[in-house]
Amino acid sequence: MAEIIQKDGTWAFDGDALRLTPGRDRNISLLRRTLGELVVPLGALAGISFEQGKKSGRLRLRLRDGADPLLQASGGRLTEPNDPYQLLVESDRYGVAEYFTDEVRSALLLDEVPSDPVNEYLLPGPSVPLSVSAGDGTASFDGERVRLEWNWKTEDAKAAAGNRVLALADVLAVEWQPAVGLENGHLRFTVRGGETKAPAKYDPNSVELWGFKKDPLMALVAAAVQARLPHPSAAAVPDAPPAEPKRLGPAEEREHDHDALLRRLRELGELRRTGVLTDEEFQMAKQAILKRM
Repeated sequence: MAEIIQKDGTWAFDGDALRLTPGRDRNISLLRRTLGELVVPLGALAGISFEQGKKSGRLRLRLRDGADPLLQASGGRLTEPNDPYQLLVESDRYGVAEYFTDEVRSALLLDEVPSDPVNEYLLPGPSVPLSVSAGDGTASFDGERVRLEWNWKTEDAKAAAGNRVLALADVLAVEWQPAVGLENGHLRFTVRGGETKAPAKYDPNSVELWGFKKDPLMALVAAAVQARLPHPSAAAVPDAPPAEPKRLGPAEEREHDHDALLRRLRELGELRRTGVLTDEEFQMAKQAILKRM
Protein backbone atom coordinates (compact mmCIF):
# COMPACT_ATOMS: atom_id res chain seq x y z
CA MET A 1 0.00 0.00 0.00
CA ALA A 2 1.24 3.48 -0.87
CA GLU A 3 0.21 6.53 1.16
CA ILE A 4 1.07 10.21 1.34
CA ILE A 5 -0.13 12.37 4.24
CA GLN A 6 -0.16 16.16 3.90
CA LYS A 7 -1.94 19.13 5.46
CA ASP A 8 -3.90 19.37 2.21
CA GLY A 9 -5.13 15.80 2.58
CA THR A 10 -4.22 12.11 2.54
CA TRP A 11 -4.04 9.90 -0.54
CA ALA A 12 -3.80 6.12 -0.15
CA PHE A 13 -3.52 3.44 -2.84
CA ASP A 14 -4.10 -0.27 -2.22
CA GLY A 15 -3.59 -1.54 -5.77
CA ASP A 16 -7.29 -1.47 -6.68
CA ALA A 17 -8.45 2.02 -5.74
CA LEU A 18 -7.26 5.40 -4.48
CA ARG A 19 -8.77 6.83 -1.31
CA LEU A 20 -8.66 10.65 -1.33
CA THR A 21 -9.32 12.29 2.05
CA PRO A 22 -9.29 16.10 2.37
CA GLY A 23 -7.19 17.61 5.14
CA ARG A 24 -8.58 19.35 8.19
CA ASP A 25 -6.67 22.57 7.67
CA ARG A 26 -8.92 25.62 7.64
CA ASN A 27 -7.59 26.52 4.19
CA ILE A 28 -9.20 23.41 2.65
CA SER A 29 -11.98 24.54 0.33
CA LEU A 30 -15.62 24.29 1.38
CA LEU A 31 -16.37 22.06 -1.63
CA ARG A 32 -13.70 19.50 -0.75
CA ARG A 33 -14.70 19.44 2.92
CA THR A 34 -18.36 18.96 2.00
CA LEU A 35 -17.61 16.30 -0.60
CA GLY A 36 -15.55 14.35 1.92
CA GLU A 37 -13.59 11.19 1.17
CA LEU A 38 -13.55 9.90 -2.40
CA VAL A 39 -12.80 6.35 -3.49
CA VAL A 40 -11.53 6.28 -7.08
CA PRO A 41 -11.28 2.82 -8.68
CA LEU A 42 -8.10 2.21 -10.67
CA GLY A 43 -10.19 1.65 -13.80
CA ALA A 44 -11.43 5.26 -13.65
CA LEU A 45 -7.89 6.68 -14.00
CA ALA A 46 -6.31 7.87 -17.21
CA GLY A 47 -3.07 8.93 -15.54
CA ILE A 48 -1.25 10.56 -12.62
CA SER A 49 1.44 13.22 -12.52
CA PHE A 50 3.60 14.99 -9.95
CA GLU A 51 4.85 18.54 -10.51
CA GLN A 52 7.60 19.96 -8.32
CA GLY A 53 7.90 23.59 -7.33
CA LYS A 54 10.40 25.55 -5.24
CA LYS A 55 8.26 25.53 -2.09
CA SER A 56 5.59 22.96 -2.88
CA GLY A 57 4.53 20.50 -5.52
CA ARG A 58 1.25 19.08 -6.73
CA LEU A 59 -0.03 15.58 -7.34
CA ARG A 60 -2.69 15.42 -10.04
CA LEU A 61 -5.01 12.63 -11.10
CA ARG A 62 -6.44 12.58 -14.61
CA LEU A 63 -9.70 10.67 -14.83
CA ARG A 64 -11.05 9.01 -17.93
CA ASP A 65 -13.67 11.11 -19.72
CA GLY A 66 -17.15 10.25 -18.51
CA ALA A 67 -16.00 8.46 -15.34
CA ASP A 68 -17.00 11.12 -12.80
CA PRO A 69 -20.37 12.96 -12.73
CA LEU A 70 -18.77 15.90 -10.88
CA LEU A 71 -16.29 16.55 -13.67
CA GLN A 72 -19.01 15.97 -16.26
CA ALA A 73 -21.44 18.47 -14.70
CA SER A 74 -18.76 21.11 -14.03
CA GLY A 75 -17.16 20.75 -17.45
CA GLY A 76 -13.69 20.66 -15.90
CA ARG A 77 -14.12 24.21 -14.59
CA LEU A 78 -13.28 23.52 -10.94
CA THR A 79 -10.40 25.73 -9.82
CA GLU A 80 -7.33 24.24 -8.11
CA PRO A 81 -8.49 24.83 -4.50
CA ASN A 82 -11.79 23.06 -5.28
CA ASP A 83 -10.42 20.22 -7.39
CA PRO A 84 -10.53 17.00 -5.31
CA TYR A 85 -8.12 15.31 -7.75
CA GLN A 86 -5.19 17.54 -6.83
CA LEU A 87 -3.03 17.36 -3.69
CA LEU A 88 -0.60 20.04 -2.51
CA VAL A 89 2.71 18.41 -1.51
CA GLU A 90 5.30 20.00 0.79
CA SER A 91 8.88 20.01 -0.51
CA ASP A 92 10.19 17.59 2.13
CA ARG A 93 7.74 14.94 0.89
CA TYR A 94 8.71 15.00 -2.78
CA GLY A 95 10.29 11.54 -2.51
CA VAL A 96 7.07 10.06 -1.13
CA ALA A 97 5.03 11.76 -3.86
CA GLU A 98 7.30 10.33 -6.56
CA TYR A 99 7.04 6.84 -5.06
CA PHE A 100 3.25 7.18 -4.88
CA THR A 101 3.15 8.26 -8.53
CA ASP A 102 5.31 5.29 -9.60
CA GLU A 103 3.10 2.83 -7.72
CA VAL A 104 -0.08 4.07 -9.42
CA ARG A 105 1.58 4.18 -12.85
CA SER A 106 2.88 0.63 -12.45
CA ALA A 107 -0.59 -0.58 -11.51
CA LEU A 108 -2.10 1.14 -14.55
CA LEU A 109 0.49 -0.57 -16.77
CA LEU A 110 0.12 -4.01 -15.24
CA ASP A 111 -3.69 -3.91 -15.30
CA GLU A 112 -3.58 -2.48 -18.83
CA VAL A 113 -6.10 0.21 -17.89
CA PRO A 114 -7.00 2.15 -21.06
CA SER A 115 -7.17 5.94 -21.04
CA ASP A 116 -10.06 6.25 -23.48
CA PRO A 117 -13.54 7.51 -22.44
CA VAL A 118 -15.96 5.25 -20.55
CA ASN A 119 -19.65 4.66 -21.23
CA GLU A 120 -20.80 4.62 -17.60
CA TYR A 121 -20.03 6.54 -14.43
CA LEU A 122 -17.39 4.81 -12.31
CA LEU A 123 -17.89 7.13 -9.33
CA PRO A 124 -21.28 7.53 -7.62
CA GLY A 125 -21.45 11.30 -7.25
CA PRO A 126 -22.36 13.20 -4.04
CA SER A 127 -24.87 11.60 -1.69
CA VAL A 128 -28.42 12.94 -1.36
CA PRO A 129 -30.46 14.64 -0.01
CA LEU A 130 -28.47 17.77 -0.75
CA SER A 131 -29.32 21.44 -0.40
CA VAL A 132 -27.22 24.52 -1.19
CA SER A 133 -27.98 28.24 -0.92
CA ALA A 134 -25.96 30.60 -3.10
CA GLY A 135 -26.53 33.42 -5.54
CA ASP A 136 -30.21 34.20 -6.08
CA GLY A 137 -31.65 30.96 -4.73
CA THR A 138 -31.48 27.58 -3.01
CA ALA A 139 -31.18 24.31 -4.95
CA SER A 140 -32.20 21.05 -3.28
CA PHE A 141 -32.17 17.50 -4.63
CA ASP A 142 -33.56 14.38 -2.95
CA GLY A 143 -32.72 11.86 -5.67
CA GLU A 144 -36.05 12.24 -7.49
CA ARG A 145 -36.87 15.96 -7.58
CA VAL A 146 -34.98 19.23 -7.86
CA ARG A 147 -36.43 22.15 -5.91
CA LEU A 148 -35.43 25.75 -6.68
CA GLU A 149 -36.40 28.41 -4.13
CA TRP A 150 -35.77 32.11 -4.64
CA ASN A 151 -34.52 34.74 -2.21
CA TRP A 152 -34.87 38.51 -1.91
CA LYS A 153 -32.07 39.06 -4.44
CA THR A 154 -33.89 37.21 -7.25
CA GLU A 155 -34.99 39.24 -10.28
CA ASP A 156 -38.67 40.22 -9.86
CA ALA A 157 -40.12 38.48 -12.93
CA LYS A 158 -38.30 35.26 -12.09
CA ALA A 159 -39.41 35.34 -8.44
CA ALA A 160 -43.00 36.12 -9.44
CA ALA A 161 -43.23 32.74 -11.18
CA GLY A 162 -42.73 31.09 -7.79
CA ASN A 163 -40.49 28.29 -6.62
CA ARG A 164 -39.80 25.44 -9.03
CA VAL A 165 -40.02 21.66 -8.56
CA LEU A 166 -38.43 19.66 -11.39
CA ALA A 167 -38.97 15.93 -11.66
CA LEU A 168 -35.76 14.10 -12.49
CA ALA A 169 -37.53 12.43 -15.43
CA ASP A 170 -38.04 15.89 -16.99
CA VAL A 171 -34.41 17.01 -16.62
CA LEU A 172 -32.44 16.55 -19.84
CA ALA A 173 -29.15 18.09 -18.72
CA VAL A 174 -27.52 20.01 -15.88
CA GLU A 175 -24.57 22.41 -15.95
CA TRP A 176 -22.59 24.30 -13.35
CA GLN A 177 -20.46 27.26 -14.40
CA PRO A 178 -18.54 29.54 -12.04
CA ALA A 179 -18.53 33.32 -12.20
CA VAL A 180 -15.51 34.58 -14.15
CA GLY A 181 -14.49 38.22 -14.12
CA LEU A 182 -17.57 40.37 -14.73
CA GLU A 183 -19.63 37.42 -15.99
CA ASN A 184 -21.86 35.69 -13.49
CA GLY A 185 -22.02 31.92 -13.24
CA HIS A 186 -25.00 29.59 -12.95
CA LEU A 187 -26.48 26.24 -12.06
CA ARG A 188 -28.72 25.51 -15.04
CA PHE A 189 -31.22 22.70 -15.64
CA THR A 190 -32.36 21.97 -19.16
CA VAL A 191 -35.94 20.74 -18.84
CA ARG A 192 -38.02 18.84 -21.36
CA GLY A 193 -40.21 21.33 -23.21
CA GLY A 194 -38.68 24.28 -21.36
CA GLU A 195 -35.38 24.87 -23.18
CA THR A 196 -34.29 28.51 -23.12
CA LYS A 197 -31.25 30.62 -23.93
CA ALA A 198 -32.21 33.33 -21.44
CA PRO A 199 -29.50 34.43 -18.98
CA ALA A 200 -29.65 32.68 -15.61
CA LYS A 201 -30.92 35.92 -14.08
CA TYR A 202 -34.23 35.44 -15.92
CA ASP A 203 -34.30 31.66 -16.41
CA PRO A 204 -36.72 30.01 -13.92
CA ASN A 205 -34.74 26.76 -14.21
CA SER A 206 -31.41 28.34 -13.27
CA VAL A 207 -29.73 29.74 -10.17
CA GLU A 208 -27.55 32.76 -10.90
CA LEU A 209 -24.14 32.76 -9.16
CA TRP A 210 -22.08 35.85 -8.37
CA GLY A 211 -18.70 34.42 -7.40
CA PHE A 212 -19.16 34.05 -3.64
CA LYS A 213 -17.75 31.38 -1.32
CA LYS A 214 -20.64 28.90 -1.58
CA ASP A 215 -20.88 28.96 -5.39
CA PRO A 216 -18.73 25.80 -5.85
CA LEU A 217 -21.16 23.83 -3.65
CA MET A 218 -23.74 24.20 -6.42
CA ALA A 219 -21.45 21.94 -8.47
CA LEU A 220 -22.23 19.17 -5.97
CA VAL A 221 -25.96 19.54 -6.65
CA ALA A 222 -25.21 19.40 -10.38
CA ALA A 223 -23.08 16.27 -9.91
CA ALA A 224 -25.73 14.49 -7.82
CA VAL A 225 -28.29 15.09 -10.58
CA GLN A 226 -25.81 14.22 -13.33
CA ALA A 227 -25.06 10.85 -11.71
CA ARG A 228 -28.74 9.90 -12.08
CA LEU A 229 -29.18 11.06 -15.69
CA PRO A 230 -28.38 8.81 -18.67
CA HIS A 231 -24.66 8.73 -19.33
CA PRO A 232 -23.64 11.20 -22.10
CA SER A 233 -22.30 8.33 -24.21
CA ALA A 234 -25.82 6.81 -24.40
CA ALA A 235 -26.91 9.47 -26.89
CA ALA A 236 -23.94 8.84 -29.17
CA VAL A 237 -23.96 5.04 -29.19
CA PRO A 238 -27.03 3.25 -30.66
CA ASP A 239 -28.42 0.25 -28.84
CA ALA A 240 -26.90 -3.00 -30.03
CA PRO A 241 -27.19 -6.56 -28.80
CA PRO A 242 -24.17 -7.61 -26.71
CA ALA A 243 -21.67 -9.76 -28.52
CA GLU A 244 -21.57 -13.38 -27.42
CA PRO A 245 -18.17 -13.94 -25.79
CA LYS A 246 -16.05 -16.72 -27.19
CA ARG A 247 -15.70 -19.56 -24.72
CA LEU A 248 -12.23 -21.03 -24.32
CA GLY A 249 -11.29 -24.38 -22.88
CA PRO A 250 -8.86 -24.61 -19.92
CA ALA A 251 -5.85 -25.28 -22.17
CA GLU A 252 -6.81 -22.42 -24.51
CA GLU A 253 -7.27 -20.08 -21.56
CA ARG A 254 -3.78 -20.87 -20.23
CA GLU A 255 -2.27 -20.35 -23.69
CA HIS A 256 -4.23 -17.11 -24.14
CA ASP A 257 -3.06 -15.75 -20.75
CA HIS A 258 0.55 -16.77 -21.48
CA ASP A 259 0.50 -15.04 -24.88
CA ALA A 260 -1.01 -11.91 -23.33
CA LEU A 261 1.75 -11.76 -20.70
CA LEU A 262 4.43 -12.20 -23.37
CA ARG A 263 2.92 -9.35 -25.36
CA ARG A 264 2.91 -7.23 -22.21
CA LEU A 265 6.61 -7.93 -21.65
CA ARG A 266 7.37 -6.81 -25.21
CA GLU A 267 5.32 -3.65 -24.68
CA LEU A 268 7.20 -2.87 -21.47
CA GLY A 269 10.51 -3.31 -23.30
CA GLU A 270 9.37 -0.84 -25.93
CA LEU A 271 8.28 1.63 -23.24
CA ARG A 272 11.74 1.42 -21.64
CA ARG A 273 13.46 1.79 -25.01
CA THR A 274 11.51 4.98 -25.80
CA GLY A 275 12.15 6.43 -22.34
CA VAL A 276 8.58 6.24 -21.01
CA LEU A 277 9.71 3.85 -18.26
CA THR A 278 12.93 4.07 -16.27
CA ASP A 279 15.05 0.94 -15.83
CA GLU A 280 13.79 0.63 -12.25
CA GLU A 281 10.14 0.91 -13.31
CA PHE A 282 10.72 -1.63 -16.08
CA GLN A 283 12.31 -4.17 -13.73
CA MET A 284 9.51 -3.77 -11.18
CA ALA A 285 6.80 -4.27 -13.80
CA LYS A 286 8.71 -7.15 -15.41
CA GLN A 287 9.03 -9.04 -12.13
CA ALA A 288 5.30 -8.64 -11.47
CA ILE A 289 4.50 -10.18 -14.87
CA LEU A 290 6.98 -13.03 -14.45
CA LYS A 291 5.33 -13.97 -11.16
CA ARG A 292 2.01 -14.31 -12.98
CA MET A 293 3.62 -16.62 -15.56
